[in-house]
Amino acid sequence: MPTADNQTEPALGHFANLKRLAYFAAVVEAGSFTAAADRLGITKAVVSQQVARLERDFRTTLLTRTTRKVLPTDAGKAFYQRCALILREAGDAFDELAETAEEPAGTLRLTAPLDYGISAVVPAIAAFVHKYPKCKVDAALSDQSLDLMSGQVELAIRVGWLTDLHLQARQIGTFRQLLVAAPSWRAQVARLADPDEIAALPFVANTVLRDHARWSFARGERERRQVRVHPAIFLDATLAVCEAVREGVGLSVLPDFAIADDLAAGRLIQVLPQWVLPSGGIHAVFPTARFRPAKVRAFVEMLAERESRQKPPPCPQSDPV
Repeated sequence: MPTADNQTEPALGHFANLKRLAYFAAVVEAGSFTAAADRLGITKAVVSQQVARLERDFRTTLLTRTTRKVLPTDAGKAFYQRCALILREAGDAFDELAETAEEPAGTLRLTAPLDYGISAVVPAIAAFVHKYPKCKVDAALSDQSLDLMSGQVELAIRVGWLTDLHLQARQIGTFRQLLVAAPSWRAQVARLADPDEIAALPFVANTVLRDHARWSFARGERERRQVRVHPAIFLDATLAVCEAVREGVGLSVLPDFAIADDLAAGRLIQVLPQWVLPSGGIHAVFPTARFRPAKVRAFVEMLAERESRQKPPPCPQSDPV
């Protein structure tokens, strides 16, 4: 019968390997032993030795080494996924232990779309760091979605319709989609009575959208139209689409938060206002974890509260088109 001491030996062996998981994960994420050592604040030799010990103990090659880059093998990729989860859970555990009644602190790393980021997230960041001076914010604003599972960000603000169903999300607001044009199109679009008629007009497409050439319109409970437009210009950023429409090159569908000022100032006009496009959601999306740091919770609450105060963008009422 095994003794109590013998029973603990495997557990102690695995515990000794936990530190090596962090070294191995750092090499995979950084792409080299040197960069991993810099990130960890230790020498390259220590990182190399510990990863080599991990491979030797389990008789498995985890990394392929070249003169330029270090890449994980198939076994290394699978092992890294487990390592990342374990390390994230460990970080959450330490954060939870440290969580007290103190105000949020530390660097909040988040990502958001460029247009919504500029119009809503940046003002929220300014208010956030003013309210919580112990916090810093590192924000990546891009119309290309960053991978939350990479560990590089703690929070993503997503605008539209969620596709990553395995992630945790909270809806903090909504937005309307509006068909708009430059004022130079006023006379021509004023004659439009049905969405089908816009198919004959030049359109500015936002290629970030999954289906940028097909739009669904509704009027009342029963009238529905599916319209396929014919883009004249293809752009991969919402702000660029806004600028092209302002220049009068064609019509486009844009979110209300991106064009509120243009509508109010008369730089854009709403087309077919009696027809409605589907509304979208604004979501705070988190990596899968049981615990969220106070800085993340506080920022989401602040952004949600600011969203709740937002009013729909002004649309011309006296001279609709």
